[in-house]
Amino acid sequence: MTVAEALRNAAGKIDRFEAQYLLAHVLGLSRASLIAHPEQELDARELSIYEAQVTARGRGRPVAYILGRREFYGREFAVNEDVLIPRPETETLVTEALKRIDGSQAVLDLGTGSGNIAVTLKLEAPAASVSAVEKSPRALALARQNAEALRAELRFFQSDWFSALAGERFHVIASNPPYVALGDAHLDQGDLRFEPEGALTDGVTGAAGLACIRVIVEEAPRHLHAGGWLLFEHGWDQAEACRALLVERGFSEVASVADLAGIERVAVGRWQH
Repeated sequence: MTVAEALRNAAGKIDRFEAQYLLAHVLGLSRASLIAHPEQELDARELSIYEAQVTARGRGRPVAYILGRREFYGREFAVNEDVLIPRPETETLVTEALKRIDGSQAVLDLGTGSGNIAVTLKLEAPAASVSAVEKSPRALALARQNAEALRAELRFFQSDWFSALAGERFHVIASNPPYVALGDAHLDQGDLRFEPEGALTDGVTGAAGLACIRVIVEEAPRHLHAGGWLLFEHGWDQAEACRALLVERGFSEVASVADLAGIERVAVGRWQH
């Protein structure tokens, strides 16, 4: 079967771009090369793998989980069903954190998941001492794998937020915590259906998705140096509430930062005490 025939068979089952992307991955080609050579033949093994991928995607399984990888900040990260799929809006959190890292400062990533934030911060600010916290043992194992593959030297802690960090202080704390409200209809739609629920929602009835954020804001000052920064990602409609939490806790220079879509996505505060 040729590339053109395989893509025609996938038409109507999955998105055209995704069909091309998956087939390019199977054949080890760029998407441009794939499109330029529709006559290329697939062997039986390649066709079997591709058809299985198309079937999986047709049933809704995320492309990132099918391929076992996702690009973030220009690097490839291994991903699986134990971790949240890295998303472009989270690059805003990384960019803002990097603006506040000066030299060999201590940096913490809370709830590291695949390690995409912590690894990126270390590789973009190599003089910094970066630590990563994760509650899930399986997610933590994947984060270690990504750090090793990308040659990022990190400290890892299995911890429920700050519980394993007694006496530790940092200059910058960054986090992409669960912030989708329990019962939100989006949890039953798209890729979110396949992602770990504990990485998406705080699981607290009536908390409006802010339960984990409240814990982080409350406890972060005990682990920040004077003048240190706290930054965290939040939902599209949570910016005002997050700023209020930071101000109430005593943070200064509180602000919201919009992602590339113009949506307020990251809350920032400085601890001056």
